[in-house]
Amino acid sequence: MTPEVITVIGGGSWATAIIRILSENDVRIRWWLRNRQDAEHIRKYHHNPRYLSGVTLHPKKVKPFTRLSEAVKGAGILVLAVPGAFISDVLSQLRPEDFAGKTIVSAIKGMVPGENLLVTDWLEKHYGVSQDQFCVIAGPCHAEEVALEKQSYLTIASSDRERATRFAGLMRCRFVNTHPLTDLYGVEYCAVMKNIVALACGICHGLGFGDNFQAVLVSNAMQEIKRFLDVIYPYYRDLMGSAYLGDLLVTSYSQFSRNRTFGSMIGKGYSVTSAQAEMNMVAEGYYAVKSIDEINRKYEVDMPITRAVYTILYEKASPATEIAQLKELLT
Repeated sequence: MTPEVITVIGGGSWATAIIRILSENDVRIRWWLRNRQDAEHIRKYHHNPRYLSGVTLHPKKVKPFTRLSEAVKGAGILVLAVPGAFISDVLSQLRPEDFAGKTIVSAIKGMVPGENLLVTDWLEKHYGVSQDQFCVIAGPCHAEEVALEKQSYLTIASSDRERATRFAGLMRCRFVNTHPLTDLYGVEYCAVMKNIVALACGICHGLGFGDNFQAVLVSNAMQEIKRFLDVIYPYYRDLMGSAYLGDLLVTSYSQFSRNRTFGSMIGKGYSVTSAQAEMNMVAEGYYAVKSIDEINRKYEVDMPITRAVYTILYEKASPATEIAQLKELLT
């Protein structure tokens, strides 16, 4: 049987983790990285010098590229693993025909700022990718634990169940279990919104709030997510599932959560600029909260947590003042 050819686009920790998982199966991976020196290092030493450098990459299965048009040739699956804020720039080298007939997998847990679109909606608008071509990877799963081969779980969502099931099989290995789901947009929106909640949790942690308050915050956040999804994308879904609640919990509580870390820095008094400068990774929630807040101006769903985070990050409100007001609204 001919191995599946998969192109992974992105050079960060999550892209590296996805490649590590896929390499456990019979695949050939064409890996696009922007940085030529990183690609050469991977070709020579078989590990990513910038992210998850302890992960050894299979030299016969993983081939790095720096020209995206070459990387996508011959691949049946494209996995997108770049921050949502940069996707327009990264994919500018491609044309609609480069996506034709392929399964397009979004591992991006953010939105395209400016247009306020989910990645799948943005690709449909700009490249004509049809809805049934998409899959979305959701957690609960952190790249750092994949690197340590800790037992992990992933949900693969697609409106085409057969497509979701096929890709879920490729992402299943001895330390990762997978589950297919058909709630494509619900899973994608939850992956975006849980990062906003993690920012809120981090801000509260930075302000000195403890576990008791965070439990209240997260439970209220789940209700907030449900209200928003019920309005923007009604669908019968069990939000207690791992793709929803599970992903929210791990992002809100984990030491590996970059959004929680970013929020904690804000709560401790860092400015947005200084927090971004100190972190070596993108906190998707920073861009997502602006997009969700702007979308919600049309729907007017009651979303006090989202609004508080937006006000702190974009209107430079005092974190202590905003959280003091927010805590009176939680139940």
